[in-house]
Amino acid sequence: MANKLWGGRFSKAIDPLVESFSRSIQYDHKLAKYDVFGSMVHVQILKKAKYLKASEAASLTKALVAIYANINKGTFKYDPKAEDIHTDIQNKLLAGIGDLALKLHTARSRNDQVAFATKVYCKTETAKLIADIASLKDALSKLAAKNKDLVLPGFTHMQHAQPIYLKDYLGAYIQMLGRDSDRLVGIEKNIKLTMGAGALAGTPIAVKLYSMKLPGFKLEPTVNSLDAVSDRDFVIEILSALSIAGMHLSRLAEDLVIWSTNEFDFIEIDEAYCTGSSLMPQKKNADSLELIRGHSGRLYGNLVSVLTMMKGLPLTYNRDMQCDKEPLFNSVEIVSIELGILKGLIKTLRFNKAKIEEHLEDESLYATDLVYYLVDRGLPFKTAHTIVGKVIKHSLANAIEIKSMSQAELDKFSPKFNREEILKLFNPKISVEAKKSIKRK
Repeated sequence: MANKLWGGRFSKAIDPLVESFSRSIQYDHKLAKYDVFGSMVHVQILKKAKYLKASEAASLTKALVAIYANINKGTFKYDPKAEDIHTDIQNKLLAGIGDLALKLHTARSRNDQVAFATKVYCKTETAKLIADIASLKDALSKLAAKNKDLVLPGFTHMQHAQPIYLKDYLGAYIQMLGRDSDRLVGIEKNIKLTMGAGALAGTPIAVKLYSMKLPGFKLEPTVNSLDAVSDRDFVIEILSALSIAGMHLSRLAEDLVIWSTNEFDFIEIDEAYCTGSSLMPQKKNADSLELIRGHSGRLYGNLVSVLTMMKGLPLTYNRDMQCDKEPLFNSVEIVSIELGILKGLIKTLRFNKAKIEEHLEDESLYATDLVYYLVDRGLPFKTAHTIVGKVIKHSLANAIEIKSMSQAELDKFSPKFNREEILKLFNPKISVEAKKSIKRK
C-alpha cells in the first residue's frame, strides 16, 4: 500500500472499498506538473523562512526538477495505488532523496496545495482555450473573406426569412466566440495564485514571504485563508463559460448539419470530418458535428454537478470538493477538441452556390423589401405589411409568381406598385445592400 500524507493517529487500515472510493489519482494525475511547480515555489518559501537549509532546498529543488522534466517528456508514471497525485509525488521524492522529502510538507496542507495546483492548471488551460478560440475565429474570418459577396437565405423559425450575407452569418459566430474569449480572459485574470492558507487557519511563515514573481505567474499572500481553501468559484466560472461556448459551437454544428442535407445542399463537408454507415453504403454522415451537439449536454452536466456539489458545503474544506476535478478536466478537453475539429472543418468547407441561388429564387425572401417599397411611397408600415400579405396570399392561391403579375393585377392591391420597379427588388444583392443599419467591418 502506498504511503499517505496522513495517518499518525490511526491504528486501523482504511477499508479497501473506502480506499478505492477515496482515490482520485486516476484523474488528478493531470495536476502532476502543477503540483511539482507549487512544491518548487514552496521550497523557496521554506528556505526564506529558515525551515530549510540552502543545501536542503537545493536537493529538494533538484529532485523536483527531475520529476518535472519527466512529466514534460511524458515518461512520468503515476502510481495507481496512491491516494492522489500529491501523495504520489511526495512518495517519489521520499524514495529518491530519503527523509529530507518529509520536510517539504512543513507549513503546508493538501487543502492549500490542491487549490494552488488547480488554479495553475486553470490559468494554463484557459490561456490555451483562448488561443484555440482565436484560431477558430480566424478560420471563420478567412472563410467570410473568401466568400465576401455570397448571399444566402436567412432563416427564422427554420423558414425562409430574408437574404443575408454569408459573411454576416459567420460574423454572428465570430461575435459569440469573441464573448466566449472575453469571459475566459476575465476569469483567468480573476484567479489569484496564493499560498499560506495551510489547512484553513494560515501558517507561522511571515506573510511577506508569500509574495513573489513566478515564471509566467505571480504569487500573492492569502487574504483570507478560509476562503482560499474552500473557494471553487473559479472552477464553476470556467465550467459556466465552457458551457456557453459549447452551446455556441453546438448551434454552429446544427446549422452546418442542416445545410449539408440533400434538402438544403448548401455546403459540402470534407470527408475527413464525416463517417459512413455500416448498412447503407451511400451515407456520408457529419458525425463530428453531431457529437459537438451531443457533448453540450456533458458540458451542462459538468457545470451542474459542481454547483450541486458545492451548494451545501460548510466552511472550509470538505472532501466533496475532490469531485470538481473530473468535470473540470472533462469540459476543458471537450471544448478544446471541438474547437480544433471546427477549425479544420471550416477551413475545408465548400459552398454549393448553384443550390443556394435556387433557394434565393423564393419570392417570400423579398416580402419585407416590398413592404419597405410601399413605406417609401408614403404608406404606413402596418398598411404596407397587410397589402403585401394579401399579394402573397393571392400568389400562393393562384400558383402565380409576384414577378409574373401584370401591372393591372398589382394595382388591385395598391396603386403604389410600379411593376418595373418592384421587379428589381427580387434580387438578393439589392436586398442585403438595402439594409443600412449594420455597422459592418
